[in-house]
Amino acid sequence: MIVTLSRQYGAGGSEVARRVAAALNWRVVDNEMVEQVAARAGLPWADVAEREERVPSFAERLARTLAASAPELFAARVPGGTVPKLQETDLVRITETVVAEVAAKGRVVLVGRAAPAVLARDRDSLHVQLVAPRPYRIKAAAERLGVDPANAAGIVDETDSMRARYLRQYYRRDWYDPVNYHMVLNSGLLGLDGVTEVIVGEACRRGWSDHKHGSGKKT
Repeated sequence: MIVTLSRQYGAGGSEVARRVAAALNWRVVDNEMVEQVAARAGLPWADVAEREERVPSFAERLARTLAASAPELFAARVPGGTVPKLQETDLVRITETVVAEVAAKGRVVLVGRAAPAVLARDRDSLHVQLVAPRPYRIKAAAERLGVDPANAAGIVDETDSMRARYLRQYYRRDWYDPVNYHMVLNSGLLGLDGVTEVIVGEACRRGWSDHKHGSGKKT
């Protein structure tokens, strides 16, 4: 039993994931899964959070921490505690391993990292994409990041572009195709409460929650 949440930048994915997990009494795994492994190995959270589904330089640094904290993810040990130059394809493989391990434990809301593609054959998954109008997302990003709307617009567009590229390049999927999800919800129109209500309602319909469902709250 797992809910995956793909999201456009600024659509409120992290907050919705937190609310859904709280309503179902599940745990939430956010910030691209591998962040937890990297953080335990001593890589600063901010250093991880600012790089999302993108550049090989991040993959190289992440590999160094993973080589120490999870050496079983690599085919062979490297003398001197270093790893060869890591390509983005290696980061994809490592991420898939982490996603599978998290999903195997069940009762989790999993945010991002192409989880719907990685877990496409998992019948006990509910795949959700969260979208919102661009002005809504720019405003949300500007407020959260403390930048002006022009800068926020650039961040929104670049991040969404990289997420779409990641899915297209490694899974041959169109990030925007609604067929890849069980539901596509507009947080700009439904609000965060409304989106949460729909997701929790479907999870409860499937018998996934120990709590009775009502107005998105536990009873």
